[in-house]
Amino acid sequence: MADFGDPNPFGDNENEQHAIIDAPPVDEASEAPATPAKPASPPTQQRQPFRGYPGLSPKTGFCCARDEYLHSDGAEILIADALKMTDHTGKIYIAYVIRTGNSDARRRYSEFESLRSGLVKLYPTLIIPPIPSKQSLGDYAIKQSRAKEDATMISRRKRMLQAFLNRIARHPILSNEHTFHRFLDGEVSWSEVLHSPPMSLAPKNVLRAPPHNPTDANPHPGYAALPSPSTSVSLRHPDQRFMDSEAFTDKFASHLSGTMEKVTRRTMKRWSDYSQDNAELGAILNGFSLSETGQLAVAVERTGQAVDTTYVSTTQLLQDLEQSWAEPLHEYSQFAEIIKKLLVFRHQKHAQYEMTKNALENKREVMDEFERSEAEAQRLQNALSGSSINATAPGRRGATLLSGEGDEDIIGPSSPNAQSATSHSMPMRRKSTSGGGLLSAISYSIQGMMDVDPEAARRNNMSKTKESISQLEDALHISTQDLKYTSATIQADLDRFQRQKVADMREMCISMARIHKEWCRKNLDAWEEARAEILKIQPHPNRQPEDIPLPTSPTSPNGPSSPSAKTITANESKK
Repeated sequence: MADFGDPNPFGDNENEQHAIIDAPPVDEASEAPATPAKPASPPTQQRQPFRGYPGLSPKTGFCCARDEYLHSDGAEILIADALKMTDHTGKIYIAYVIRTGNSDARRRYSEFESLRSGLVKLYPTLIIPPIPSKQSLGDYAIKQSRAKEDATMISRRKRMLQAFLNRIARHPILSNEHTFHRFLDGEVSWSEVLHSPPMSLAPKNVLRAPPHNPTDANPHPGYAALPSPSTSVSLRHPDQRFMDSEAFTDKFASHLSGTMEKVTRRTMKRWSDYSQDNAELGAILNGFSLSETGQLAVAVERTGQAVDTTYVSTTQLLQDLEQSWAEPLHEYSQFAEIIKKLLVFRHQKHAQYEMTKNALENKREVMDEFERSEAEAQRLQNALSGSSINATAPGRRGATLLSGEGDEDIIGPSSPNAQSATSHSMPMRRKSTSGGGLLSAISYSIQGMMDVDPEAARRNNMSKTKESISQLEDALHISTQDLKYTSATIQADLDRFQRQKVADMREMCISMARIHKEWCRKNLDAWEEARAEILKIQPHPNRQPEDIPLPTSPTSPNGPSSPSAKTITANESKK
């Protein structure tokens, strides 16, 4: 058995713990965004405090009549009935009648499923309650076309769907969602709700959407630069608080689904077999009593009735255990898987922050290298230009002074010497280019296609790197705020879930004790009545009176010399 002695990482009623996030500090103006709160009930009708949820405040109004009813005292959502209906294609389906106050709505299972999937996208940092699992392929193979008409399955779905709706109605954030209110409204087409905001604006990738408002039509451009890490990526600086939560949730899930549920199913099967055996035994005893007469017939009949009572009470015990123990246990095993996915989402947001931070550091290093190269190139250019100026200017000035001539004596293009030099050089130039015309054209074309200017390429890369750094800085700021909000909201919902779990487990244990106590009381009354009838039967005539001890052998401790033997001898002598 797993060791559950580790401290519970979830908070409790009195001492709530908060996550420490490895993120750079930010100013007050850029704190984590507030939780989107819809109009809520007055403080006097507040059912539980909004502890831990960032920015969430009590309600000040109601958006519709169902919202007002859900936030009133004693509000309860009921699944009143399950009706067999036919759609436009002639296909049969089961519609569940949802009763909220005085209004009814009919929704099929697939609509419950779409409601939950929509809430998961709208609130990626909250624990969305589970709905009952779909029927397995084995169930459909065994029951075929009558699988959807199974009364036991329909009853179970009614109870678990009712629990799903009431858990949403009691949640401090989910209860304010108007999409949920419209789901409870029978006059609203659910298909229209799915194709209208906010459901139609749900993002395809929640990692690149603001977690506090995933349906934002104009998110910050920095979200486009955020990476989408895988679920298996490792963290360089993991948060120990959430590591403990992940370990505790894994143990909780393995204990429920691997141990408790398995033993519960085995126990329920044995109770079911015991109930069936008592049903057969009771029928046999009742039939046997018809073949007897007198007090024996009455006693046998009453014994058969006691066995029948055991069968009936055991059947009721099975139903009560299914509702009060097995179903909540399965629901909490589903909760464990939901929390696992929630912690994986938070893990990905943390990895997203670290990857963005690492990418920004790498880009800054590249930019520093470009700046060093640019500075070195500028220094070399300044050095070369300075040396060429120093070498050219003194040479010309010295030649002029030594020749004794002015600027006008320098050979110009109009001088005879210049013309002769030009006449001698021109044929040579034409001769050198006449044979390499094709090669020069190819070289010019290649130079046009290739950027052979390292300075221009370096400056172009610097411009692109600066732009990337600016985008990554915005992305890092967004990722920091998202991580803070995600961690705080998930931790607050985990603390709320822990309080809910403690209360539910307490109620489950009390129900288990009450069910067995009632089973024992019913059976005790029935068997007491049977015992009274059995004692009315006269003892067998060959049976010795109870006040006369049985004779013992001579070798026994109570031999002839014992007081009991002497008593028997004295009685025989008197006779």
